[in-house]
Amino acid sequence: MTYSGASFFETGQLVGVLTTQPLGRVLDYKAPEGGCHLGAFVEVPLGPRKVLGVVWGAGAGDYDISKVRSVIRVLDAAPMREELQAFIRKAADYTLTPLPAMLRLATRAPGLGDPPSMQKIYRLGEGRPDRETEARRKVIVVLEEYGGLGFTLKEVSDIAGVTSSVVKGLVKQGVVREEDTPRDAPFPRLDPARPGAELTEDQAVAAEALRAGLREGVFGTTLLRGVTGSGKTEVYLEAVAECIAQGRQALVLLPEIALTSEFLTRVQARFGVKPAEWHSGVTMTERRRIWKMVGQGQCQLVVGARSALFLPFQDLGLIVVDEEHDTSYKQEDGVLYNARDMAVLRGSLCAAQVVLASATPSLETWANAEAGKYRRLDLTARFGPAVMPELRAVDMRDERLASNAWVSPTLRAAVEARLAKGEQSLLFLNRRGYAPVTICRACGHQVGCDHCDARMVEHRFLKRLVCHQCGETKPMPEACPACEVEGKLAAVGPGVERMTEEAVALFPEARVATLSSDMFGSARALKAQIKEIAAGGADIIVGTQLVAKGHNFPNLTLVGVIDADLGLQGSDLRAAERTFQLMRQVAGRAGRAEKAGVALLQTFQPEHPVIRAILTGDEEGFWRAEAGERQHAGVPPFGRMAGIILSSTDMQEAFDIGNALARNDGPIRAVGAQVFGPAPAPIARVRGRHRVRLLVKAPKGVALQQALAQWIAPVKGSSQFRLAVDIDPQSFM
Repeated sequence: MTYSGASFFETGQLVGVLTTQPLGRVLDYKAPEGGCHLGAFVEVPLGPRKVLGVVWGAGAGDYDISKVRSVIRVLDAAPMREELQAFIRKAADYTLTPLPAMLRLATRAPGLGDPPSMQKIYRLGEGRPDRETEARRKVIVVLEEYGGLGFTLKEVSDIAGVTSSVVKGLVKQGVVREEDTPRDAPFPRLDPARPGAELTEDQAVAAEALRAGLREGVFGTTLLRGVTGSGKTEVYLEAVAECIAQGRQALVLLPEIALTSEFLTRVQARFGVKPAEWHSGVTMTERRRIWKMVGQGQCQLVVGARSALFLPFQDLGLIVVDEEHDTSYKQEDGVLYNARDMAVLRGSLCAAQVVLASATPSLETWANAEAGKYRRLDLTARFGPAVMPELRAVDMRDERLASNAWVSPTLRAAVEARLAKGEQSLLFLNRRGYAPVTICRACGHQVGCDHCDARMVEHRFLKRLVCHQCGETKPMPEACPACEVEGKLAAVGPGVERMTEEAVALFPEARVATLSSDMFGSARALKAQIKEIAAGGADIIVGTQLVAKGHNFPNLTLVGVIDADLGLQGSDLRAAERTFQLMRQVAGRAGRAEKAGVALLQTFQPEHPVIRAILTGDEEGFWRAEAGERQHAGVPPFGRMAGIILSSTDMQEAFDIGNALARNDGPIRAVGAQVFGPAPAPIARVRGRHRVRLLVKAPKGVALQQALAQWIAPVKGSSQFRLAVDIDPQSFM
């Protein structure tokens, strides 16, 4: 339901409030004393509770007026702008998500209704210290350079490179002033006039094109495609500078939390201060501060994960989606949405420029650029003296190695050559843990999860078995759970931990580091490890796809892909695309500085079209061929798809409802679409819930959401039944 009308409501007027509670509709309340604005964040009574809501418009008046309760209070936060309201509505309509669930994404900051808390900050005081030490001089210089800005004790200590006791000593002498200030303070201003990196001719042309788009002040989407190491970041930071110079706000989305540390350093070098950082690794206090300052226009640039798209920007002029092809931009639980597509939607509603940056763009983005919907800018050469790595296949059919070994003699010799030169090597395997399967050699039983139809993965570093579907863990058993014979459980197949074990055995003198997302207790620990490796703290890196995501290791000159065939198996329509992207991205980690790089792909299928495309570097040829196949099959981006996931603790209920949907598919057939299924999901049980899938396939121009909503509207199940709709599914698990 859409509400419209007044932008301010007087005391006692009926207002429609959308709450974050799963009620499915806007509720009527009376405006509080003093009235409230459209979009105001409010606290309202709901039964015995107090809940957060937003004034969505005028009240409907379809409820007994004598029973309508009043808004308790208006929160101390800038009202939600109509642009964000429209974005939430359209995103909800597109993904078939209830509005309250969408609003929850836009209010993911704790304590929004809390009164401002205070903290101590430090500014330049008066006079000079009684004794000028080098450390004291550093503090004074920092405070002078930033023109009277206030810093927390940690900030000034870190920037000056001194201990906090030095700052406190200057406070005692009045040279530094200590003040109490609200914790939700504005962010330091970025300086767009600071000189950026010296750009190549390619980069300068691309940067000017992005700046020109921003100067037009209208919506537009650009694919910024550049080979790995070509300096895409420097180009779009110039667009950020133009956006900030215009007084508008900018958002840069990154696919991986571990990327933020290096990126923030580059932003600080360009603009003089660090931007706001929004992701699951920042403190709750900082999340609230960012949310409030973004809403007040006191935060110019946010660098964050996909959920940053739902922040209440006052004047968003630029959205950059870095590594736009990355699958982590698709949220696979709760609200199912693709941040790349939602970025384009939000940009269209606030007249912002959207930049989709990638060395290996998604086929959807490539096709939009080919069709002229997106502008395309290309960076064809690596920045500075770096050149693209040489790519070679290692035909595993010709290699001789033991059954429990995975590093071929060819790759081993290449690693040894790098060790002799003091250069780094990367052994890449996109499989977490020690081994994907634990099997009993006595009875053949494969150890599975108690709550899912999935094998448990051995994580030897943790000394536990882990289910990668639900996160359930259990200690490594001594005896087989099925036949109870001891000493017969064996690890089958390699995971990244097992590769580390092999690397340590093959190269005993080398320093071996393992990079896998599940091996670090916190984002900070992961960032620290990446920083240490980049500084030369390891000779051999063993890593999963985490290492493919934009990291820069200057001394890394060899990439060895242990199993280049891994992603080619299975029925996923994007298998070829994802393998191509991953291999090209991983290979791009090599030779990013002065030293030339080599990437060796171990494969049993060197003649496979995808492997050949990777080795030849014929990216346009690969995209054209892949696009032709998808177009012929009528699948995205040349057709539309939706996944319907039914789940219940009762398998029969899920199948019965699935069969009923398949039989009563009139609304789907009416728009020329087809229903496939129901069928058990590839992993048919997760967290004790049985899962059944249906797939809807439709021609490209069809109004699919309307037909889907009509089709699923009659579905009724038990309290244990769940139905989820996945528009444009990325995963078919």
